[in-house]
Amino acid sequence: MLITNSTHIGTHMSVLKRGNSKYWYIQFQFNGKTYIKSSKTLEKKVAEHMEREWKVKIHSQQYLGEKDTVQFSEVLSQLIQTKEGTPNYPTLKYHKRVLNRLFPVNLKLHEITNTHINTLYQKRLKEGVSNGTIKKSFDLIRTTWKHGKKLGYQYSDLEFPTLKVEKHRLRYLSPDEEKRLLKELDPNRKHPCTSKTFNYPPKVKQSMIDVYDLVVLLIDTGARYSEVAKIEWSSINLDDKTIRLWRPKVRNESVLFMTDRAYQILSKRKQTTSSKYVFSNKNNGPRNTATLPIRKAYKRANIEGCTVHTFRHTHATRLIQNGLSIYEVKEILGHTDINTTLRYAHLERRDISFKARDIINKLNHSSSKPTLTVVKR
Repeated sequence: MLITNSTHIGTHMSVLKRGNSKYWYIQFQFNGKTYIKSSKTLEKKVAEHMEREWKVKIHSQQYLGEKDTVQFSEVLSQLIQTKEGTPNYPTLKYHKRVLNRLFPVNLKLHEITNTHINTLYQKRLKEGVSNGTIKKSFDLIRTTWKHGKKLGYQYSDLEFPTLKVEKHRLRYLSPDEEKRLLKELDPNRKHPCTSKTFNYPPKVKQSMIDVYDLVVLLIDTGARYSEVAKIEWSSINLDDKTIRLWRPKVRNESVLFMTDRAYQILSKRKQTTSSKYVFSNKNNGPRNTATLPIRKAYKRANIEGCTVHTFRHTHATRLIQNGLSIYEVKEILGHTDINTTLRYAHLERRDISFKARDIINKLNHSSSKPTLTVVKR
């Protein structure tokens, strides 16, 4: 333990395990700040040695004016690791992949500029991504920047633009829009000019089949993209036609009954795969979040204002429009808070209004029937 006249670096619980991680984590406080990172080692003694070196470095930075440099990617990885096991972890992993693809993560933290942030914004807009989604990537950059700054690394002064996230009306697919979309996603679709079937390489064809099947399952289950994209065959029971769906965002599980077309898709996929995942990547691991083919299909089908989450809205809307209550839909979607499901309440109120009209009409017609007067002679 390093001690100064006014400050000390605490050692209580400095090396510990976190969540489901197999690695030892280093965690301690210095000058009122908490420092934490993964040692990326299974050996506790190695982690303790790394802890002592890190404390010496921080002490030097604070009292000798020395500030170390670090790659943005290193701080980003450390930050993501600290969130492992939390409901937000899958979302952070997705936005980390976005930054790895479009942001200069290999630059030093102090080399990141406002120009890099603005360039990312333009690239994401060009991909057709909404401000709400871009804002989440910006939030991850900001949190990483603050984390590196707090840990005493050199950093640049950054300004993060304020993105206006408009509240749009609830968007869901009409039956005609769904038909048009699935036509554009059909792996056997024909060329619009020649009416001939496209001849795709096997890998490309399989990728198209995956996207088509995934979209149908999203519409018919109302599940989140990540819940279906990463589902394992162990959660699929073709005998009783059920899907045991684990929802990492809210940490609960639902059992859903398959629609006929969902059953047909899953039965066919089961016969042609050796992976433990229903949708797998080229290494037979879980499918990554890849929504570009769906966005392109929306564009070809001339459907505006829709995202992958629109499938979930579509499922919920159709249930309510056909008689299910808000509380029943809450259970199907796996919401933990009824307030989340209440975004669909206006649809239920509209249906109730129709029923009220029909009741009043029936009563009015009944009361307006002429009564016969019998005259005695």
